[in-house]
Amino acid sequence: MSGIRPTGFLHLGNYFGAIRNYVKMQEDFDCYFMVADLHSLTTHPDTKELKANVHRVLAENIACGLDPDKVALYCQSHVYETAELYLYLNMLAYTGELEKTVTFKEKVRQSPDNVNAGLLTYPVLMSADILLHRAKYVPVGKDQEQHLEFARTYVNRFNHRYGEIFPEPYAFNYNQELVKVPSLDGSGKMSKSENQMATLFLSDEDDVIRKKVMKAKTDGGPTVMNSVKPGYIENVFGLMKLVSAEDVIVKFENDYNNCTIRYGDMKKQLTEDMVNFISPIRGRINNILNDEAYLKGVMEKGAAKATASAKITMQLVREAIGFNY
Repeated sequence: MSGIRPTGFLHLGNYFGAIRNYVKMQEDFDCYFMVADLHSLTTHPDTKELKANVHRVLAENIACGLDPDKVALYCQSHVYETAELYLYLNMLAYTGELEKTVTFKEKVRQSPDNVNAGLLTYPVLMSADILLHRAKYVPVGKDQEQHLEFARTYVNRFNHRYGEIFPEPYAFNYNQELVKVPSLDGSGKMSKSENQMATLFLSDEDDVIRKKVMKAKTDGGPTVMNSVKPGYIENVFGLMKLVSAEDVIVKFENDYNNCTIRYGDMKKQLTEDMVNFISPIRGRINNILNDEAYLKGVMEKGAAKATASAKITMQLVREAIGFNY
């Protein structure tokens, strides 16, 4: 089980860091992937744009390979049992521990005038999303590991107090190191909200991709054979390894080690490989977005699957708590 907030556009980092794993998981597991629209309300977005944003996230996920016939691809707010389990888990959550959450402290620093209760209990709602399906595996990155620890805490508290209902959920990524896609400016990773010119979005037009990649940070090239690459050069090679053919990568590695590399040529090659990778995905996204009836059907089908799972869980939860009078 995993979810993605309907904020911003999906980018190359989302694809290689998460969605590629989702697509693989759908062949091996019963999967529940949701658009986390309730979570997005904690930062008070303009809800007039929410429908379009939800549709875009659905279209992007499907365009990347998620099959609505194989997974439950649904909207969080369409599964009403989520709110009920969120309420019960809040009784097992303590203010002091929630206030120590790294992401909560960051949000307080960023927006001290918007410290609402939903922001504080974000990990509780995330736990409800997972536990609603009694999920064992959650494909998340390192930044969500603390939230997953909260989910395990609530599982243990609930099971201890009311009886064994929930399994403990753990992060899952096929025993591979999670891919962190570097930004084009050499600082950090690609982001929806930071430097958008340093991030390659799955919706970017070909000319925008070319402009961004050609601006990637490089230097005058090495002067000593087989020298260690600076971080920003390693980044360019890292991006090439995601989308370019093996022989192309070997050529530029050899050029670097021999001090004959021409970064302009390397970036032109990377540009065309990026265009060839992103362009078909963008085309599929746009086709799906133009078919609102199809998206409505996807959400209804996904909500039906997720609700069926949630109803079974909540029946067990109510009986365990003692709501059987």
